[in-house]
Amino acid sequence: MGLVRLLRTPEDRFADLPDFAFAPKYTDLTDPHGGLIRVGYVEAGPEDGPPVLLLHGEPSWSYLYRKMLPVLADAGLRAIAPDLIGFGRSDKPAEIADHSYARHVEWVRRFAFDDLGLQDVTLVGQDWGGLLGLRLVAEHPGRFAGVVAANTGLPTGDTDMPAVWHKFREAVENAQVLDVGRSIQSGCRTSLPDEVKAAYDAPFPNEMYKAGPRAMPGLVPTRPDDPASEANRAAWRTLAELDVPLLCAFSDGDPITGGMAPVLQRTVKGASGLDHPTITGAGHFLQEDAGEVLAEHVARFVRR
Repeated sequence: MGLVRLLRTPEDRFADLPDFAFAPKYTDLTDPHGGLIRVGYVEAGPEDGPPVLLLHGEPSWSYLYRKMLPVLADAGLRAIAPDLIGFGRSDKPAEIADHSYARHVEWVRRFAFDDLGLQDVTLVGQDWGGLLGLRLVAEHPGRFAGVVAANTGLPTGDTDMPAVWHKFREAVENAQVLDVGRSIQSGCRTSLPDEVKAAYDAPFPNEMYKAGPRAMPGLVPTRPDDPASEANRAAWRTLAELDVPLLCAFSDGDPITGGMAPVLQRTVKGASGLDHPTITGAGHFLQEDAGEVLAEHVARFVRR
């Protein structure tokens, strides 16, 4: 891969978004291919509180966590929600080929450990937030105090993804105009106001900015020889023996990842003996449908 060409969303795109008055913060990652890449993030709660790293997925951004940040902050936790590279306020590599699973894992690692220096962190990962976060937990277990897996998994390509996921991937890859707000709505049980759907579209002024959302479905391992398959298998082997507590907090209405909850509970050593909640009335984006409820479970888990 050659030098990455980066796009940056103009700041005025983020003005006056509903229920998102968190002050943006920024840090620059040193990337071997891209020079300096800016990561945008928001946080809430005391700086010396137990850190909780909230990782979003495809095609959302930290806006997804706006209902959870205040609840976690009120519980005395330091809640940190970064935007993945290619999403939100973070810089956006312009080409789909600039994105790889390994690169995204490394970008999150640099942000959380090299730049923020997080220790004893609790990961909350949904969708791609778990695909990336579970890899980090397996590869840097000493950094983590706990994991909350919420509508996510760690695919190796050894078993097929559900048919509904293949439809989603085809829709993203074939869409002339990728409607991000509509995509979020399709993964929710509740009806989103127009201004909320517009907030999900805010990071992407036009199609040029959408290489990240367009790339992510194609990076999910769907065959055993996928570039990420072996690293994900290795992560499973580590997680199976790892004592780091892992709470499954899945919704009751996610056809994409629903089948992963029992697999995680059965396979991951740190999941045994915990009371894993099922969050009712929520879809794939359970932070949107039931964010406050999920946040209460996270806070209880951290404070257990």
